[in-house]
Amino acid sequence: MRDRFLRFFAFLSQNSLWLSGGVLLTFFSSFGQTFFIALFAGHIRQEYSLSHGDFGLLYMIATLASAGTLIWLGRILDASAIVRVARWSIGFLALAALLMAISHSVALLLVSLFLLRLFGQGMLSHTAMVAMGRWFHAERGRAVSIAVIGHQLGESILPLAVVFALMFVNWRSGWMLSALLLIFVALPLSHVYLSKPRDFTHRELRDFESGRQWTRAEVLRDLPFWAVCTGVLAPAFIGTSVFFHQVHLGDIKNWPNYIIAGSFSVMSITCVVTGLTTGHFIDRYRASTLLPFFLCPLSAGCALLSLSDHPSTMFFFMLLLGCSYGVSSAVFGAIWPETYGTRHLGSIRAVVSAAMVFASAVGPGLTGWLIDVGVGFEIQLLIMSAYCLLTMLVLFPVARVLRTRCLQLAVLTPSDSATG
Repeated sequence: MRDRFLRFFAFLSQNSLWLSGGVLLTFFSSFGQTFFIALFAGHIRQEYSLSHGDFGLLYMIATLASAGTLIWLGRILDASAIVRVARWSIGFLALAALLMAISHSVALLLVSLFLLRLFGQGMLSHTAMVAMGRWFHAERGRAVSIAVIGHQLGESILPLAVVFALMFVNWRSGWMLSALLLIFVALPLSHVYLSKPRDFTHRELRDFESGRQWTRAEVLRDLPFWAVCTGVLAPAFIGTSVFFHQVHLGDIKNWPNYIIAGSFSVMSITCVVTGLTTGHFIDRYRASTLLPFFLCPLSAGCALLSLSDHPSTMFFFMLLLGCSYGVSSAVFGAIWPETYGTRHLGSIRAVVSAAMVFASAVGPGLTGWLIDVGVGFEIQLLIMSAYCLLTMLVLFPVARVLRTRCLQLAVLTPSDSATG
């Protein structure tokens, strides 16, 4: 155990520059994430005289449009340097925050939401995962699990920071401050942490781009890819739906506001611990081995949240959601380069990232519409639980197929590299 900790800290110290860059990108992607935008939802609806349904529809349109654009835009990482894409994404995200601060029309509101979702949740998260998948091989699982800590830091720090800031400034000034942080903090730090390419170790040079390198067209014809994507959708859909309807959930459960707000820290801590642990197991046993299991805690959490009204239920749900988030973040950061190679990773991950953005768009809109037509959110949570369980059963045979591919590649690689 002591040797493992020493190796882990050695990995951190040797790769702190690039790992910090990954954390930087995921943290500042928070400005385009649902949890952050939802903090201003009441002010936005009041300012533009929008109902819950109106704002939900605008949000869904903007997010769906960003998902469609991400499929095309995300592949730019296969041809451009990570740092260049990161700079442009941060710049456009700052522009989106600035538009939100100065907009006085629904049309500009829609444009700002589109840019927030595309360059925040979409491109910055996508760039971070492509960077970790491309820069690391032997310890890719650990690299991914560390990079996604930025998401949890954002979810832990920014809600409290926004609540505190809004005690002194109005909501438009809050978005202006966000734009300034992106320009004067995120942009310079991206140059510091992402400009220097990472040198590969001897083992990584031996394995880098060995074996078959799938193109995006080939991946899209691969049935296991689509089966895995059914699992990708679940955490994005369910997590975003619960976050978006957190006020409604508190109303039907008769929970005070601080119950749900306080539970986010439980999710963040659990996600970090689970993600780091998962990263270690991925480097030892491969991501495909862990693939079927990440939906188990999410299925249990949805069922628990549906059936129980006790305030502690929300903390247990967030703990289970954090487990699924931690495992899935590490697994889905590593499984694509592990299975399909790194040469076209930007194009392949762009499809996956777009699918996750799509799920996060459909979640609030669909669940809100079902609430309006009389299908209670608690019933919906039971359906989500069943979906997770069925998808988990499908992923067991899929994981065997992917694991077999990886083992065959591992057998072929030494001879390939020797003859090359």
